[in-house]
Amino acid sequence: MPLRDVRPDDLDAFFLHQQDERANLMSAFAPRNPSDRGVFDYHWAHLLGDDATEVRTIEHAGRPVGALVCTRVDGVDELSFWVAREFWGQGLTTSAVDGFLSTHRERPVRAHVPEDNLGSVKVLTRRGFREVGREKVFSNARAEVVEELILELPDA
Repeated sequence: MPLRDVRPDDLDAFFLHQQDERANLMSAFAPRNPSDRGVFDYHWAHLLGDDATEVRTIEHAGRPVGALVCTRVDGVDELSFWVAREFWGQGLTTSAVDGFLSTHRERPVRAHVPEDNLGSVKVLTRRGFREVGREKVFSNARAEVVEELILELPDA
């Protein structure tokens, strides 16, 4: 399984991943200024310091290639993930999500995904996530409002 605990030096790799403009456009939810290390460090300190948030590094060949985060929002676990673009299409996201879901038994689990992020939609729907709603949200990366699918893996 490609998931492990986050190590301090993983953050440097995550910050570099965040500089990929194309990947930011696909995820749609990049910070307003992805090159601001202070904002990045603040965000990650908050994630890693929150006992209700599970954060894992996605690793491949000994390298941190992405992250998986599960946090509780309004009483429901919300899953998000990011894999560096150079590793798209290699099954790493699929393996990470499968590994997470095999150990995380809390249901339901939700994910919010831009409707045009077909790779992430495919990973989630093949794992049993179903659309339970849509909402329009502002995307800093795209500087426009995007349609977001709300996908949910229901109680077993």
